[in-house]
Amino acid sequence: MNADSRPAPYTVPGPAVSAAPVWQRLAVPAGLLTAAAGAFAYVGAVDPNDPGHYPVCPLYRLTGLYCPGCGGLRSAHAFVHGDLLTALHDNALGVAGYLGFAVLWTVWVVRTVRGRPPRTQPGPVPLWGLGVLVLLFTVVRNLPSGGWLHP
Repeated sequence: MNADSRPAPYTVPGPAVSAAPVWQRLAVPAGLLTAAAGAFAYVGAVDPNDPGHYPVCPLYRLTGLYCPGCGGLRSAHAFVHGDLLTALHDNALGVAGYLGFAVLWTVWVVRTVRGRPPRTQPGPVPLWGLGVLVLLFTVVRNLPSGGWLHP
């Protein structure tokens, strides 16, 4: 058997590695970080505790119930100013979201620098878990005993 007729060794295909320069691959993560930082800077400069700067939550205005996002702007304002306890009181789920965004963005940048695509398809279990968490947060903060979660 000659060298040309031998079968090629089996290789497991790995994730695609991008050939684009690093600065091009980082354009989208940098743009997203810039937008998020700009939003936080605006909320940090324009106090949501002062009436008239931001609209009132339509669900709260119509029903008196707190949605999962109620208090999110006040939470972001306190977070920007380094007052973590107030941020947690105004919207604990929001603070978890800020930290989750930071972790996911960091993983995205590390994978992008290494030339690997970001994993963009979470399975159904994490998505259902997140949905249940948001639903529980919403229900508990609207119960009389959940007053500690009111913004």
